[in-house]
Amino acid sequence: MARTSTSRRESSGGRWRKTGRSPVATVLTYTVLGLLSVVFLVPFYIIVRNSMMNTDQVTSLNWSWLPSPATFSNYRDLFNDPSLPFGHALWNSLVIAVITAPVATMLGSMAGYALARIDVPFRGAITVFIVGTLMIPASVTFVPTFLVVDALGGVNTRWGIIAPGLFNAFSVVLFRSFYQRFPPDLEEAGRIDGLGYLGVYARIALPNSITMIASLGALSFIESWNAFLWPLVIGQDPSSWTAQIALSTFLTSQTINLPGLFAGAVVTIVPLALMFLVAQRFIVQGITASGLKD
Repeated sequence: MARTSTSRRESSGGRWRKTGRSPVATVLTYTVLGLLSVVFLVPFYIIVRNSMMNTDQVTSLNWSWLPSPATFSNYRDLFNDPSLPFGHALWNSLVIAVITAPVATMLGSMAGYALARIDVPFRGAITVFIVGTLMIPASVTFVPTFLVVDALGGVNTRWGIIAPGLFNAFSVVLFRSFYQRFPPDLEEAGRIDGLGYLGVYARIALPNSITMIASLGALSFIESWNAFLWPLVIGQDPSSWTAQIALSTFLTSQTINLPGLFAGAVVTIVPLALMFLVAQRFIVQGITASGLKD
């Protein structure tokens, strides 16, 4: 019995030495992380709580942890308001994000691979130009982009919102750096088998960059879903509004509907929360992934 207890202590001590942390440090780490998690979740709790209150309860100076009584009429009114097509706005946001995220990510992947592996004229100058576009404020290109989209008939259309966001210079730069670290021996093996650049990319490079694609695709989805200024300018008709524009109508200089605003915020957060839960591992690991399968 004594020998068993000694072996357990030695095993535990070995684990502590291996991780380099004492039990006290581990407890403190998890305690701090738990407190930070609570602080991070408090705003979401307040949003959900306020979404089940009426206007008087939301604006009351008397704090209450839970709505009394709780009501779900704000969610019902959110989709039954004939002057605000919130359900259609959610559908527009979903369509735009679902199209933009994969297309922009794949275009960034192909462009990054071409800049990293294909020896084309002025490849360095093209790379510098793409990096330079990241330093240009969006406000500088906003008006020229609108004029182009307007001339092509893209106002009040989904494609007018989608098209300018299909090329993401940030994704191109990251994919270029990623493919530059890709082992050239694998590509040489593909070329020996008779594959060209497209074949090597499709059959070797692309399958080994799934983590990178998933992480940037998730970030692109979140960015597209939360976009406000560009959809606001292009979507001038209520039929082309996105969820973020619909939310802004609850708080104007003429009307203030705080319960409806909080209820709409909860509904629009749900897709992003699901996306994050599914892709959080890829978001964390994607930037530093090696790109190689086991």
